[in-house]
Amino acid sequence: MKVLVLGSGVIGVASAYYLAKAGHEVTVVDRQPAPALETSYANAGEVSPGYSAPWAGPGVPLKAVKWLMMKHGPLVVRPQLDPAMWIWMARMLANCTSAAYAVNKARMVRLAEYSRDQLRALRAETGITYDERSRGTLQLFREEAQLEATAKDAAVLAESGVPYEVLDVEGCIRAEPALARVRGKFVGGFRLPDDETGDCHMFTQKLAALCAELGVVFRHGVHIKALSMEGERLAGVSTDAGFLTADAYVLSLGSYSPLLLRPLGLSIPVYPVKGYSITVPITDETAAPVSTVMDETYKVAITRLGDRIRVGGTAELCGYDLTLRPSRRATLEHSVGDLFPDGGDLSKASFWCGLRPMTPDGTPVIGPTRLSNLYLNTGHGTLGWTMACGSGRVIADIVGGRKPEIETADLAMSRYG
Repeated sequence: MKVLVLGSGVIGVASAYYLAKAGHEVTVVDRQPAPALETSYANAGEVSPGYSAPWAGPGVPLKAVKWLMMKHGPLVVRPQLDPAMWIWMARMLANCTSAAYAVNKARMVRLAEYSRDQLRALRAETGITYDERSRGTLQLFREEAQLEATAKDAAVLAESGVPYEVLDVEGCIRAEPALARVRGKFVGGFRLPDDETGDCHMFTQKLAALCAELGVVFRHGVHIKALSMEGERLAGVSTDAGFLTADAYVLSLGSYSPLLLRPLGLSIPVYPVKGYSITVPITDETAAPVSTVMDETYKVAITRLGDRIRVGGTAELCGYDLTLRPSRRATLEHSVGDLFPDGGDLSKASFWCGLRPMTPDGTPVIGPTRLSNLYLNTGHGTLGWTMACGSGRVIADIVGGRKPEIETADLAMSRYG
């Protein structure tokens, strides 16, 4: 079939790759001049199946109040006159139960584990490199209460067959030797040894080059204006470069997906949650992380990417505002400077933000719509990089009429009624 993929972030490009591998004629459309220049550009760098978990969970409403009061809190809410924000927040609160958390985490881990397997297979087949490392993720706790709260995560991981380790201070230092310099600042950790790291922007650009070798056409610098419906099908896509048509369409526009769906009478509860990052040049390799360290107190991920440290975090609800706020940079600098004070030169760090497309239950929206030739691959939140290859393979199977290798019914938009 002729398939039009809307969006050239990591999800859109992965979709295009697996669709092309399946024999389809694929075109990718995006307003940016090259792949991976928005949310995929400078994310935290984690490929973390074991750390895949919904933000909505028991105790989160109380924690949120505490976070809002912290100087370097991980949550910022800037109220908007936008019903979508308030509806999204209400739906997220409804998912803050033990039962919902277990269901949501289990399906997120299922997709993320599958995605990691697909990424490894892709790496073996193509030799693609992207400053990748397979050294695990260390969730670092500054307080005993945080360490004790890992029991519910451990139970879900054990049920899913995901290996994990609960570590004391010395165990954390064995995993991340540079932490020996600040051993008094944490009490223990939770390590996921199978997790990986890598530069998402580098990966997406190289995967796009592999797509081009398979015949995928990229039309960058093309602004998508609207989707046009004809009966129970999508007739085409209005752009500033004309009206584009195909046999099937895959919508992978992240936080902007619901804006295009709404005029068609299709609704998905995807809302932008802004995240920030700094990228710090390493000055002393022995004082830098070897993989990813999650600072649980500030919800900041500190990741080694080649000769750089990527520091990502903050959940800011502010609509589609892309303002770079110095207070958020200060939080990232505080976390990395506290745990890896001699690892990098903060004065030379670059500062970035992106809009994560979040669903209230944390699970992406992947699968068909009521329009027979329109498919969704969006809503991955903080886990687009982690879930990209699995999501791309799943949507290629669904579009091609094949049964995916994992259960996907609970990923589709039909779960919202």
